[in-house]
Amino acid sequence: MRWSVSVVAEGDRVVTREEVVELADAVAGHGGIASGLGTPRYGAQLVVEAGSREDALTRGRELFADAAGKAGLPAWPVVHEDAVSEDEDDEGWDRPA
Repeated sequence: MRWSVSVVAEGDRVVTREEVVELADAVAGHGGIASGLGTPRYGAQLVVEAGSREDALTRGRELFADAAGKAGLPAWPVVHEDAVSEDEDDEGWDRPA
């Protein structure tokens, strides 16, 4: 099953435009987008194949960490993560935050 996984890391300085562009390039191969310009956070949303939400989150964190490393971003702590399955998204399923 396909999952849309969002991961956000937070640190101690503002993320630059160039860093967000590099992160976007690094997640593009996974249907990803990147965020964080001008904030002390950077994040990505990407698509993974997994059998469960926990497996999707694990795979998403791995891909996120790899992409952040390729982009030259610091390995900041993850402060938010979420996964929505393709079925949930099609049904307009709304989970509590």
